Amino acid sequence: MVGARDAAFMARALFLAERGAGRTSPNPIVGAVVVTPDGIVVGHGAHLQAGGPHAEVVALDEAGALARGATLYCTLEPCCHTGRTGPCVERIAAAGVGRVVAAMTDPNPTVRGRGFAFLRDRGIAVIEGVGAEEAARQNTAFACWVTRGRPHVTLKVAVSRDGFVGRAGERVRLTGPIADRFLHRQRAAMDAIAVGAGTVLTDDPALTVRLAYRARPFTRVIFDWSLRVPAAARVFSTLAAGPVIMVVSRGAARAQPDTVARFEDAGVVVLRADGRELAPVLRRLGARDLLSLLVEGGPRLHAAFLAESQVDRVQVVATPRVLGQGLAAAAGMDLGPGSALTRRVVLGDDELWETDVHRAD
Repeated sequence: MVGARDAAFMARALFLAERGAGRTSPNPIVGAVVVTPDGIVVGHGAHLQAGGPHAEVVALDEAGALARGATLYCTLEPCCHTGRTGPCVERIAAAGVGRVVAAMTDPNPTVRGRGFAFLRDRGIAVIEGVGAEEAARQNTAFACWVTRGRPHVTLKVAVSRDGFVGRAGERVRLTGPIADRFLHRQRAAMDAIAVGAGTVLTDDPALTVRLAYRARPFTRVIFDWSLRVPAAARVFSTLAAGPVIMVVSRGAARAQPDTVARFEDAGVVVLRADGRELAPVLRRLGARDLLSLLVEGGPRLHAAFLAESQVDRVQVVATPRVLGQGLAAAAGMDLGPGSALTRRVVLGDDELWETDVHRAD
């Protein structure tokens, strides 16, 4: 039976899982709690680093002998394969756990249901689906990566009250300090950020994480098909913060070999692409273990992602500022049937509207 007690302990496991946000790629974030039959928490854990101990193992180690006959709450199906660490299901069975309550099935094809089957075959009761919606939200990017082979793409745009995202050739700040802090916390939880060459030429951004803690290097991706961005751009002075990947057309790379060589000698990754199709580029980013990609600008890059249906989430930050004239947001914001507003957050004078894009595939 699933009741309020199971829901409460799963909520604790989900809270613990959030400690891994922005830290575990290419692994999912997972939280776990071990509870004795009389309701005492004797172990808790979170997965904090790829290659490090899984949440279930951390919780079981803390519980020790008290895990025998206890219930293990975990936000994701325990793994049953050997990767960088051993299978969690074997540790669970060896610890004598009597019952496992899990939020969701692991979408990884090497696990998907096999972990649950292993536990049931050894007489361990398994309850699935407690806290499933929140667990799925936490690992949306991981699920996209393991099933589609590319990062989960969030398209983010700030818009003035009269519908503009900026002015051509002019750096314009639209969002206020509360929204800036919120958005940098979000950036810190992502694996990578992407902008177009026009954004770099106009704003000269560092594309680093500020106003929030980032536990690991942060990847910056610049879509510069024609190699227009100069080597003096500020982002190239921040390589200590993480890799910078320039996506250029193969033709531009051939036409400007000295420019490419200068970038590569400086430590910039130059990714040569055949044509300007985004899907192959995203798969190559996925192969670099990038699970989430935040596409911040500008309108032409947004339009390209939308035109190729390579967007999973859209975030519009509505601001009270009036520009009078400028650049409009990308056309083609029809996100298809089934898409609806999923979150609305007031951020001081600004407001974030978030929509998840649902597709039949």
